[in-house]
Formats: sequence, C-alpha cells, structure tokens
Amino acid sequence: MKKLVALSVAFAVGLIMAWSVQAEDQKTDASAQVTVKGEVLDMACYLDHGAHGEKHAQCAATCIESGLPVGIKGEDGKTYLLIGEHKPLNKTLAEYAGKTITVKGKLATRDGINLISNAEIQK
Repeated sequence: MKKLVALSVAFAVGLIMAWSVQAEDQKTDASAQVTVKGEVLDMACYLDHGAHGEKHAQCAATCIESGLPVGIKGEDGKTYLLIGEHKPLNKTLAEYAGKTITVKGKLATRDGINLISNAEIQK
C-alpha cells in the first residue's frame, strides 16, 4: 500500500507540474471539447498493476474516495485523467468505479498524458 501511495503522489505531482505549464506548451486546442465513453478507473492501481473492471470496482471506489487520481479508459483505447473545474471529481466519480460512463469536457494532451478538465457526466 505504501508503494501504491508513493506512486500515486509521484504521478499526481508530475501531472500537476505538466498541467501548470499547459497554456505555454499546449499540443491540443485548449477549447477542444470531447466526449469519451469508457470505464472509470482508479489511476494508481491501473497504472501500477493494470487493475480494472468489476473485480476491482470496490477497491477502485475506495482509492478514488481517498483522493487518489481518477480517470477513464475510453473506448478509443486512450486513458484520460479526469478533473472538474480546477477541482477533483473524486466524490462524484467514486460510485462509478469499474462502470462505463460518458463524460464531456475540455481535452488537453502533453507528453503522452491525456486530461479531460471541466468533466461532466453525460446522462
């Protein structure tokens, strides 16, 4: 668990640093709106050991609720980090861990990391 937390913290710090310079070095149009359908992931377990799906849903919900990064594995094969309007969406997304949802928001991509900000769940 300590390794997982350390990995998550390192990932989050790296992501925040990359995101903070987004306006200067943006590779995608900052106003690009996207809609992505896919599975809600606990990014720490997914990146660390590939955990996903219904078998991992309860663990993912616990990790997401505790503040670890949350993302979505899109049907397009890409994985996206999800955030709200400059705030986490963990409390909202935890109940969807391991489930398929559709989100809409602004796409940003840098150094191979995909981010959907201002993410909203589409009903």
